[in-house]
Amino acid sequence: MLSETLKSYHLILASGSPRRQQFFKDLGLTFEVRLRPVDEIYPNRLRHFEISDYLAQLKSLPFKEELKQNDILITSDTIVWHNELALGKPRDHEEAFDMISSLSNATHEVITSVCFTTKQAQKTVNAITKVTFKALSSDEISYYINTCRPFDKAGAYGIQEWIGHIGITAIEGSYTNVVGLPTQLVYKTLNSMVS
Repeated sequence: MLSETLKSYHLILASGSPRRQQFFKDLGLTFEVRLRPVDEIYPNRLRHFEISDYLAQLKSLPFKEELKQNDILITSDTIVWHNELALGKPRDHEEAFDMISSLSNATHEVITSVCFTTKQAQKTVNAITKVTFKALSSDEISYYINTCRPFDKAGAYGIQEWIGHIGITAIEGSYTNVVGLPTQLVYKTLNSMVS
């Protein structure tokens, strides 16, 4: 199993997200959470997965000098891609309302990039999942924002929350990717790095 293969390595998860931390626990991995602030700003020329790839790599930079020989640092970023725009985390109720309204009765893509950094090398992978919402009423959107306060979530929603239960009609690809981490891809990449 992967935990056995990784026993001579030290995994560092650079994420404050409780969802990502829980996924690492669910994979049976021993890891340390280490956080460094980063301004999540990317060049305007970037599109689609280039944005999340860039931000996942950017989040690794503050750790570069402190990595030891057996460390594997994992950084990641999730965006919602819709109508040729990247939707990040909403700043307030109004922005959350606008984001969810734009996703209503439409299909969008959730893209998560995961960057693995060691003292010697760096590898970035990404997963793309298509998610379709039914037509959501204004009351449903407001109820969700007021109840769940999704201000820490890209695209202003969590698939695992109320709006996902009542609003999502189809999903094509990895479910865990939409929650915030493509666990199958993380498992596969870690295996390939240490085997």
